[in-house]
Amino acid sequence: MNGKMRRELPLHFMIVPGLLFIAVFSYVPMAGIVIAFQKFIPARGLFGHQKWVGWDNFDYVMDLPSFTQVLWNTLYISSFKLVLGLVVPIVFAILLNELKNEVVKRSVQTTIYLPYFLSWVVLGGILIDLLSPSTGLVNQVLKSFGLEPIFFLGDNKWFPTTLIVSDIWKNFGYGTIVYLAAITGIDPGLYEAATIDGANRWKKAWHITLPGMRMVIVLLSVLSLGQLLNAGFDQVFNLYSPQVYESGDILDTFVYRIGLLDAQYGVATAVGFFKSIVSFILIGSAYFFAYRFAKYRIF
Repeated sequence: MNGKMRRELPLHFMIVPGLLFIAVFSYVPMAGIVIAFQKFIPARGLFGHQKWVGWDNFDYVMDLPSFTQVLWNTLYISSFKLVLGLVVPIVFAILLNELKNEVVKRSVQTTIYLPYFLSWVVLGGILIDLLSPSTGLVNQVLKSFGLEPIFFLGDNKWFPTTLIVSDIWKNFGYGTIVYLAAITGIDPGLYEAATIDGANRWKKAWHITLPGMRMVIVLLSVLSLGQLLNAGFDQVFNLYSPQVYESGDILDTFVYRIGLLDAQYGVATAVGFFKSIVSFILIGSAYFFAYRFAKYRIF
C-alpha cells in the first residue's frame, strides 16, 4: 500500500456506511422484481414455489381504465414540479445575490430554507388547516375581498395546482442555497470587468451569473429528470382524498392501494418495475444530452 493510499484510507472507510445503505435498501430489494412476473402469494415466501404468469400483470395494469389517467396525473404534476423546481430557485438565488444587506440576505435564506426540514405529515396538517374552505386562513382572506371560498384539497380543478405550489414552496429554499453556493464560485473579476464595460445588473446576471451556474443547473436537471415519474408520494398521500383521485392520483398512490390495500403484489410490482425502466431511460438520455450539448461529465 503506497503512502497516498494509506493517507486516504480513513476517507475510504467513511464511504462504507453509505455503500452498505445503498446495497441493503437499493440493490438487495431488486431481487423482488421477480414478483412482477408471478401470481405472488406471501405465505410461500419470495423464493418459494410461486405461479409464473409472464406479462399478465403488466397486461392487467395497462387494461385498467384508471391507469391512463393515473399516468397522466403523474406526468402532469411531476413535470411542473421539475420545471418550476429548477426555475424558481435559480431566479430567487440571482435576486437574493443582488441584496447588499447581509443581515436581510441571511434572514431571507434561513426563512425560505425552514420548510425543507418539515415532513409532509406536518406540512399536510398545516395546509389542511390553512386551506380549509370554511375556517382556513386563505379562504377567510378570499371572503374578505368578496370572493367565493375555494376547496383547494377537494376540487379536481385546484388540487394539482395546490400540490405543485406547495411542493415548490417547501423545496425551493434548498435549491436556492445550492445555486447561491455556485454563484460564490464565480470569479469576482468578471463582474468588475463587466462594470467597467458599462454592464448593468441584468446583463451581469445574464452573461456572467447564469453561465457560471451552468454546471450545477445541468447536474440538478439530470438528477431531476430521473424522478419524472415520482410526483411525490408523501405529499399526495397526506393531502388527497377519494374525491380528487381523478386529478391527484399518481403512480405511487395507485401502487399503494393495489399492493398494500388490495394485496395484488404482482400487479403493484409490475407498476414499480415499469417506473424503474422509464426512469433509467430518462436519466440515461438526460446524461447523454448533458454531455452532448454542455460537455457535462460525472467524473
